Amino acid sequence: MWLKRAVLLGLLVAVTALSQFYRVSNSVIAPELARELGLSAEQLGWAGSAFFAALLALQLPVGIWFDRYGARLTVAVLSLLAVAGAALLARAESAEALIAARALVGLGCAASFMSVVFLCSRWFPPDRLTTVLSWVFAASNLGTLAAATPLALAASALGWRNSFLVVSAVTALVAALFFLFVRDRPPDADARAGHHEGLADILGGVIEVLRTPGLWPILAMHAFAYASMLTVLGIWAGPYLNDVHGLDGVARGNVILAMGAAQIAGILLYGPMDRIVGSRKRVVITGASLSALTLIALGLLSQPPQGAAVALLVAFTLFAGYPVVIVAQGRALFPDRLAGRGVTTVNMAQLVGLVLLPSGSGQIIGAFAAGGVGVPESAYRAVFLALAACLMLGLSFYLRSRDTKPAATGSPDP
Repeated sequence: MWLKRAVLLGLLVAVTALSQFYRVSNSVIAPELARELGLSAEQLGWAGSAFFAALLALQLPVGIWFDRYGARLTVAVLSLLAVAGAALLARAESAEALIAARALVGLGCAASFMSVVFLCSRWFPPDRLTTVLSWVFAASNLGTLAAATPLALAASALGWRNSFLVVSAVTALVAALFFLFVRDRPPDADARAGHHEGLADILGGVIEVLRTPGLWPILAMHAFAYASMLTVLGIWAGPYLNDVHGLDGVARGNVILAMGAAQIAGILLYGPMDRIVGSRKRVVITGASLSALTLIALGLLSQPPQGAAVALLVAFTLFAGYPVVIVAQGRALFPDRLAGRGVTTVNMAQLVGLVLLPSGSGQIIGAFAAGGVGVPESAYRAVFLALAACLMLGLSFYLRSRDTKPAATGSPDP
């Protein structure tokens, strides 16, 4: 059993690492993309949002497919779209082509992260779920690290277009391995599957998920938690370091590499914290508060020294590792028969934020740069403060949420 679990975790890390790479890859090469394709700040923001808009569009179908056909087949088939999207991205000659390619890659990655929650909740005991999720989500940030200095070096040596062709081939290999070696349930588990449900039962399950007590405050927090972090790490950290601190591609990559490493450390730190503290809710409140305070510091400091700015960016990604606890808290609300639809519904909230925050922040940057004299520091400071406000808004709703005990899935506290 241990070998089967190890193979499962390894392949889950592979598919999620690729998703992380695609999410973050625009940041380190953003100045080069903008110059070569003639992108405005708004278009750069829309390119970031397109990936997540595509993910959002498929979340309910993915949940239904998980419950009906299993995660193995769903992830393997959808990954082929990511293969095609990465190849098209390498040939993009305009903003519209870049946005379309990013959207196609997003469709291909639509099942990756929720397959982790879906499969791990079946293969591992409930009291270890958050810890196991933290291992996989932390390791998935190898993709974030690869999209930092390694991508900058590859883009310098091969060009960013050839680099994405290589990633397209890697994605095809991972999809094939996932299909061949992943199984939807451990061999000793109850083999009853959701494909016996009719359409009315499937849609009724979706309605049942949406009516689950305690769900909506969790969705409110989840909409801003990860989205605020990725808006900084995946879109604006690179341009900020370029425009405000004058860092070149490799130097930007090094900072984003450090931010990615901090994110891994943060996820591993938060993973067992719910069992140590005895409350998922308290862990999330602490993480969200620290993240908001760090963004406020970035927003209020005028012309900070480069070292201070980098330290705050790294600290922000460290503090922002708490969404793994939100995911476990949300999963605990649903019985196994609704696991696919439940976890993808939770993920939809995150994706709403990932659609709105990158594009909205692009509008803020564009408004400050409307005079055509480049992007001033004040534009980035406004984005940091806006993201902090979003986190505090989500937290205000989340304070009404019901805690869930780490000891057992589906055991909400009153």
